[in-house]
Amino acid sequence: MAATIKQRISTFLWFDHQAEEAANYYTSIFPRSSIGKITRYSQDSSIPGMPKPGSVMTVGFTLDGVEFGALNGGPQFKFTEAISLVVHCETQAEVDHYWERLGEGGDPRAQQCGWLKDKFGVSWQIVPDALFEVLEDPDPVRAQRATAAMMQMKKIDIAALRKAAAG
Repeated sequence: MAATIKQRISTFLWFDHQAEEAANYYTSIFPRSSIGKITRYSQDSSIPGMPKPGSVMTVGFTLDGVEFGALNGGPQFKFTEAISLVVHCETQAEVDHYWERLGEGGDPRAQQCGWLKDKFGVSWQIVPDALFEVLEDPDPVRAQRATAAMMQMKKIDIAALRKAAAG
């Protein structure tokens, strides 16, 4: 029997009280996703300002085969744009799907160049592979035109990027 190799590094997200709601939301968006182990605050964890005993403490979940964890740790920490989760997409249909689903209820002012902030305040980058093709074009003029086009976009439009690169 082969040994199971566990993912060595995983992302752990701190929520005020929405860890289970966020995990359920994210797993509804990505394929090959599931909710794993849920732990609850014990009776001994009745510290003032902390979640109630018996409420969800942590949620383990998998998004498209990648393990994540979430904690209901209270309001002292907030998400910032300094960290984002990148979703690599092969097609415009994938870009559209993830952009629409992850952007539902998020802050529209935080949308720029493929970045968005979801309804929980988590920053995501919805990135088509074609973006790197045009930005890394060996012709610097083509790459510059593509970069200028990208800077004007919220959601990345692959056809518009290619058109801009072509001039």
